[in-house]
Amino acid sequence: MRQAPPSDRFGDLVVAIDKTGYYPQVVAAGVRSAVAGESVTSFLVHHEPTIDRDEVRRHITVVVLTATRLILCHTDEHAPDDLLPEPYTSTSTEAIQLSSVRSIVVNRMIANPATYDGGGEPTPSEAVLTIGWGGINRIDLEPAACADPECDADHGYTGMVVSDDFSLRVSSAADGQAAVDDLLVFAESLSARTQS
Repeated sequence: MRQAPPSDRFGDLVVAIDKTGYYPQVVAAGVRSAVAGESVTSFLVHHEPTIDRDEVRRHITVVVLTATRLILCHTDEHAPDDLLPEPYTSTSTEAIQLSSVRSIVVNRMIANPATYDGGGEPTPSEAVLTIGWGGINRIDLEPAACADPECDADHGYTGMVVSDDFSLRVSSAADGQAAVDDLLVFAESLSARTQS
């Protein structure tokens, strides 16, 4: 096992993974392999249980920022099936060069904005981080129309191409305020690292 550099936050990342209680050794091994010895400068860990019919399935997303890359690690839990007769996990990792990141979108939801008095930063109750690097593009189309309400001509379609490679939503109600704060801190770190 490689020794981590002194400034590396990999140890903090392992502690955060361990706190989820979701197969921490399996998740940490997948992340360690993808990080490949680089120093971890920032990270985000999101554990998300979902209900699948009458069963609870768990999913964890680990997002890691290194000096040169953005690393995404997803681990899912699966019931036995035809291929594997016992319960199992699947882990997928993706490493993206920071120079390839094209967009970072942060959507903050502020509850009761009328009560914000302007002192300090407002506290978002929910946040969504969307990162695009051109790996997956979505096309949103809708029928085009003209300003004439009586017109029934076919004006074709209008739309846009949206880079939507990764998106993560957290809320204080479901995940706790610390999860929202962590997402915003990570987004700020990523934004700072991708400035041109």
